[in-house]
Amino acid sequence: MPRPLPTPSTWPFELLIGWRYTRAGRRTRRNGFISFISFISVAGIALGVAALIVVISVMNGFQTEVRDRMLNVIPHIQIFSVDGGPLLQWHDVAGIVQRDPAVTGVAPFVSGQALLAQGNTLYGVLAWGIEPDQEHKVSAIAAHMVAGSLSALTPGGFNVVLGNDLAQSLGVGVGDQVTMVVPSGSLTPAGMIPRLRTLRVVGLFNVGHYEYDSTLALLNMGDAEKIFLSGGPTGLRVQTRNIDDAPAVAQQLQTVLPPSLVAQPWTKQNRTWFEAVVIEKRMMFIILAMIVAVAAFNLVSTLVMTVTDKQSDIAILRTQGASPRSIMGIFVVQGAITGVIGVLSGVLLGTLIAFNVDPIVSFLEWMFRTQFLPRSVYLIHKMPSNPKASDILAITLVALILSLLATLYPSWRASRVQPAEALRYE
Repeated sequence: MPRPLPTPSTWPFELLIGWRYTRAGRRTRRNGFISFISFISVAGIALGVAALIVVISVMNGFQTEVRDRMLNVIPHIQIFSVDGGPLLQWHDVAGIVQRDPAVTGVAPFVSGQALLAQGNTLYGVLAWGIEPDQEHKVSAIAAHMVAGSLSALTPGGFNVVLGNDLAQSLGVGVGDQVTMVVPSGSLTPAGMIPRLRTLRVVGLFNVGHYEYDSTLALLNMGDAEKIFLSGGPTGLRVQTRNIDDAPAVAQQLQTVLPPSLVAQPWTKQNRTWFEAVVIEKRMMFIILAMIVAVAAFNLVSTLVMTVTDKQSDIAILRTQGASPRSIMGIFVVQGAITGVIGVLSGVLLGTLIAFNVDPIVSFLEWMFRTQFLPRSVYLIHKMPSNPKASDILAITLVALILSLLATLYPSWRASRVQPAEALRYE
């Protein structure tokens, strides 16, 4: 015969009385004031939890967005010589790399620092020499062209494809000419004279990452070798099936590559930035968790006032046989219910905001006629958000634990109430 489900009449009396105290109405002015303080405690916990969820979600979104846009340009793995020299046998090295099943593409490149001049305007750029027909294997730049195409980078044409922001800064478009100035020039009695080369702009790209859109210039690899006198490709760019597997794949490739070569994953190419984001996320979690702790410990004042108000009730329960442990349980239940309501309300509010951060920020920018993320300052100009279930669960558990801890002392004080003392003036 199946066991009947528990009903409120069969619940422990500690739970019933604790729930009754939690939903007590405004029968007296004192009860009304205690209810108001209880509401403030719930609201404080809810706002603290919501703020923590929103901030952590925005930081996750910022990290993911910048990483994805960065990986539209940079390779998952970069292979280069330890001494910085050219890879003369790069075809053999590429063959070794392509044998790894986790590798989906390999392409050579030439890298160098230069200046681009147009009239009186001069900008420092990172110049990459690429093979246009191989570029789609290792980057998504071709999918982010806003004018022209990479196929226009023909050998010997000395053409260039610029980031859209860089082109706007120089005031040029497709068909215009720019002058590339390479620092390593010819040594003359008058000193070092840099080499100059006139290039024709044949394309513009916009990957959505301001650092690359404003500093990157692409040339044909053969033209780049002539301009920088590199003597060959300066490295290989490698694409993997999964970006998260890149460090392990790089470590595996390092075991089969010659000792003179280094396989560097994308996590090390931008190690400082990613480590800074992780540290900032941890610190923000700790700081905002303190705000949640302050709000949770507002329950202490609420429960202390409740204990003071209910001393006669506590005394009557004690005289009817309730143990100090049961009295403590009543007020733990009351505080825990209040904390749970606050935490769940905060999770609901924070999740709702986290999934709609960009529209909310866009509305605020429109209302106040301002821009919170200027492209010239930040890597991206939209407010991203990436709520993760693991983060929300961790925040919920921390808030619940803090709320429960806040109930212990007032509940213990309630269990210490002496019936005779409490009923003396009743």
